[in-house]
Amino acid sequence: MATIDECRAALDRLSDNLAQADGSVRGAAALDRSLSCHITDLDQTFTGRLDGGRIRVDTVSPGPPATKAEIRLAMTGDDLVAMVAGELKFAKAWASGRVRLEAGFRDLLRLKSLL
Repeated sequence: MATIDECRAALDRLSDNLAQADGSVRGAAALDRSLSCHITDLDQTFTGRLDGGRIRVDTVSPGPPATKAEIRLAMTGDDLVAMVAGELKFAKAWASGRVRLEAGFRDLLRLKSLL
């Protein structure tokens, strides 16, 4: 099972990857939205913002998200680490229910190029 530090490092690595992206991926990552990522097996939630093509984590708190972010993710820590490492494809994990993504319809359309 991935630790909270490994999950934080994976989110930092994802942020770095988004910041270095180009083309349609960079455009999709350029949203300014509140973001939460609930790590279900650790029952911890990272909250922050997707802003300027980067993920900024502001807090880590126990339990599910206290407030409803504009973009909401939920998955196990192992799945987060595997996706960022390229060992698990987001589309496959999402289709099988291993990853949950909730956002407004327009945001989902923009985010699809990230997936």
